[in-house]
This record gives sequence, C-alpha cells and structure tokens, in this order.
Amino acid sequence: MGKTFIVRAQYLLTMNKKDEVIENGAVVVEDGRIKDVGEFTEILKTYKDPSIPVYGNSYSALMPGFINTHTHAAMVLFRGIADDLPLKQWLTEHIWPKEAKFLSPEFVYDGTSLACLEMLKSGTTTFNDMYFFTEAIAQAAKKLGIRAVVGQGVLDFPTASGKGADDYLAKAKEFIEKYESDELILPAVAPHAIYTCSRETLLKSKELALKNNVPIHIHLSETFHEVEECLKNNGKRPVKYLKNIGFLEGRITAAHSVWLDDEEIDIMAERNIGVSHCIESNLKLSSGIAPVAKMIKKGVKVSMGTDGAASNNNLDLLEEISIAAKVQKGITADPTVLDVKTCMKMLTIWAAESLGVEKEIGSIETGKRADLVLMNLRKPHLQPVYDIYSTIIYSAKASDIEDVFVNGIPVILNGRHQFIDEDELIDKAIWWAERIRNS
Repeated sequence: MGKTFIVRAQYLLTMNKKDEVIENGAVVVEDGRIKDVGEFTEILKTYKDPSIPVYGNSYSALMPGFINTHTHAAMVLFRGIADDLPLKQWLTEHIWPKEAKFLSPEFVYDGTSLACLEMLKSGTTTFNDMYFFTEAIAQAAKKLGIRAVVGQGVLDFPTASGKGADDYLAKAKEFIEKYESDELILPAVAPHAIYTCSRETLLKSKELALKNNVPIHIHLSETFHEVEECLKNNGKRPVKYLKNIGFLEGRITAAHSVWLDDEEIDIMAERNIGVSHCIESNLKLSSGIAPVAKMIKKGVKVSMGTDGAASNNNLDLLEEISIAAKVQKGITADPTVLDVKTCMKMLTIWAAESLGVEKEIGSIETGKRADLVLMNLRKPHLQPVYDIYSTIIYSAKASDIEDVFVNGIPVILNGRHQFIDEDELIDKAIWWAERIRNS
C-alpha cells in the first residue's frame, strides 16, 4: 500500500454532495485512502513533515478518477479491423469470427493491458468490463494498477472460452469466490444481451449476482432491430420483458439503452437501473442516440462508457463526454441539457453509484479510496479558465492528464506509467496485429 503524500491543485473538484470546488486545494493520502481534504495552506499547517511528498502545482486541476462503465477492454486489439458497418454485420461477419480464431487468455491479457494503459493515461481509474477469460483481465488490471469491475460474459452458445451458459456461470461463480475481497478487482456477472441469453440464463445470472452481492452488466436496447426482435418473440419491448420475467433486481448497469420509450425509462428509474451511455460507438455503428436528457430528468443514473475500441475507436472518456453533451443539445434543441457539472457527475460519482461503489470511489472525500487525476491547465487550449467544469468538459484532451493515482499509488506521473514498460505493450499489440492481418 502507498505511503503518505499530498496532492495539490489550483482547482480541487470534490464531486461531493455539495459539488464543492476548493481553490488552491489539496488532498492528503495515507495508506491508499483520502485522509484529509482542504486548502493547501491549511493542509501544510497540519502536515508539517518536510519528507511528505507533494504532487501537483498551482496551475492544475485535481478531480476523482473517471469511471468507464462499459468496456470490452481486450477488443482494443481489434481496433480499426472492421469499420463503417452496421452492428449485426460488424459482429457476425468480422468480430465473432476473429474471436473464434484468436480468443485466448494470452490475447485477453495483452489486449486488456494495452487498454488499461490507454485508459489510465486519459484519466480513467476504474473500468467496468464484460468479456471472457476473466482471470486474464484481472491479472492485467492488477499489473497496470487500475481498478476494474470484471464481468464474466454469459451466452447461450459456445465460444473459445466456454461451452455454454452453465459453463460461463460456473466460471463466474469461481471468479467471484476468488476475488471477493480484492482491493482492485470487483467481480460481476455479465449476461450479454436478451438476444444471446434465454430467459433461464438471464434469471440464473441474476440469482448468482444477488446471492454474491455483485453487479450485473448487460447490453440493453442497443439497436432498433433488438427491440423489433423482442417484440416479435416476447410481445414486449426489452425493458418490459426483463421486468416481466423478474430480471430487474440488484445493481444493474445497462449498456447503450438507445431505444427506450417513456414507460421503459420510468421502469429504469423506479428500479434504479444505471445506464452506460456509449455515444461514439452508437454513432459509429449507426445504432441511434439514447434519450439521455430525458433519462436524467426522470432520475435515471446515466454514466459514460466507451464500449470496446473496436467500435469507438478509442477509450477516451473526455472525448466521449464532450460529444455526448453536444449531441444531446443538438437533438433536444435545448442548450441547457447535459450542463458541464452534470457531465462531471456522469464521469465520476454517478458512475460509482451505478456500480454500487459510491462509498469507496467517485468523489474526493475523507475515507474514500484515493483514485485521483491531475490535469495540467497550463496549455494554450485550456486558458483562460472562467469555469473549471467547462474547461474540463469542453476544452481538455486526454493528453492534458499528467498524474494519475489509483488506490493511493502514483501510477502515471508526468504522463508515463511508473511500473510497466509502455513500449513493450505497444510492441505486443503490433505483434498481434501482424498475426491477425496474416490469418
């Protein structure tokens, strides 16, 4: 566990219930947790030991680490492999055949490692993943020093990682038992979607999650075709179908949620279902645009996800949230929706609440895990600063993130990872690309 240190900044965005911004603020970190928060000059009066390291400076912004609530991290190795196609064709003709050929623990470890590096360097300190070979995902996340919610993908058909639903569920149970008390890894159960999981599989997934008090992660109403198929097969739209079969219990994060009607949004709010909004993937695959402004107005906790880099094609949440805000303003003809403070909540505390981990992360408050991000504001495109929220949401880029701390450990300093060889990960990605290209 990390030692005691101080992180200071010109602006400290707490994201607490009062949305406090402390100018010339500082955080004291001890044994991985936030011990104190306040003005830097006051902090120094209490913590006088000159040997305590101080990170940051008077021209930076300090905020909670960003939380990516929907990823398939290992798919970063398929980045750019099949662009400009609709979802069904993209999946069935390109992604699933490639996965059948290359999916392995080694592929998942190497892909997840590259994705973790990309996420950390852009300010993400926690990601919510749905994929296979969960042990490889967890090992990569721990090696890179990032927090991860790791969901075993559950399907009704076999893949390179399992024989079918019962096999995936058995693997999920085993993974949950192994990582139930890990400091960085939170196990989850991830039934893929209503069109790949039967009613029985969905309910078994829910029961396993409830029994072990872990999150559920599912794709939901991503395309209009999914809604049409559900109406044809079940006589109900997807959210109503899931409510009818008794699935909507526990901590559920529903990825995409593009094609919801008003009644379904009400159900989502009533059942406290979190939504992971993946605007870039949805735009790129022409899946549609989720009614985010309406969901938020009705009380649905909406956060941001990148989806996999194969359909995005990056894992940059700052880019994601900026696009999301502007698109919602455009489609609603209302410039007030998704204001900058709401956007910051979507990246931090609302995401933590969606995953059920808001007592540990998502804001800068005493007692919480020290997952922190420092942004350098001394850049031409970030000055002048009139509203720090606006600067971060509308002007900042991933490259402005300089220091990242996870669980009280300085993982990224001056833009470089502190305990892995970045070039080695990039070389491994190039090696995989050659294999895949020549297959």
